[in-house]
Formats: sequence, structure tokens, C-alpha cells
Amino acid sequence: MRILSIDYGDSRVGLAITDALGITAQGLKTIFHEGQDKVILSELDKVLEEYEVSIIVVGMPLSMSGCKNARVEKTEKFIHKLKCKYNKIKIEVVDERLTTVQAHKTMNALEINKKKKRQIVDTIAAVYILETYINKNC
Repeated sequence: MRILSIDYGDSRVGLAITDALGITAQGLKTIFHEGQDKVILSELDKVLEEYEVSIIVVGMPLSMSGCKNARVEKTEKFIHKLKCKYNKIKIEVVDERLTTVQAHKTMNALEINKKKKRQIVDTIAAVYILETYINKNC
């Protein structure tokens, strides 16, 4: 069974998934949704059809002080939609603070150009979210 992670954003969502044994995390894709959760859920349907996912992990964008903010409220609403639609799949939450910073550092180290960075930053952040979950729970 695989674990899928989601880096949920206002216009883009990054997805990462484990290998079949649940040991390693790989970037899967970036969904450009322009604020339309229906687009995300439709893409998730395709992913869940292709992979045997037992857990979905969503990054929670807490502020650096650990407080909730408007972004957290949007993410919580999205998580509620996930729990309603995919009620047979366990939904977990992981603190995602600094995952986007880590993603940018990784891309800078790899000298990825600015245009490409925008297309993959959320997927790389999803990998870091998934690695955090794996390291804490597996």
C-alpha cells in the first residue's frame, strides 16, 4: 500500500507518493487548479485509480509560530472534502513549515531555471512532506 502526500496551495497542488513498500518518496505531479478544488479531486481520482493508496498525507501550512492563519483554514476545508469523498482512506496531517524553503534550496543547488522551478516546487515540497511523515511514522 502506498502513501500519497499533498502540498495544497491556492493555485497549485504538489503530489508525491511512496514506492509500493512505503519506503521512499517520489514526486508525482503538480496540479494547476486556479482555486478549483473540483480539478484537484478529479486528478486525485485518477491517481487513486492508478495506485493502491492507503494513506493520504496533507501538509498543514502553520505559521512559523505554530499558529493558524487563513491558509490553514483553507487547507482544513480541503481536508474535510477529502475525508468526505475518500472516507475509506486514512487522512493524516503533517506540519509543512519550511518545506517550500527546502524545495527552493534543492532546486537552487540543482541550478534549475526559474520557469521550471515554478512548475515543480510544489511537487518537491510534497516529497518533503511525505518524507517527514515516513520518518515519524514508519
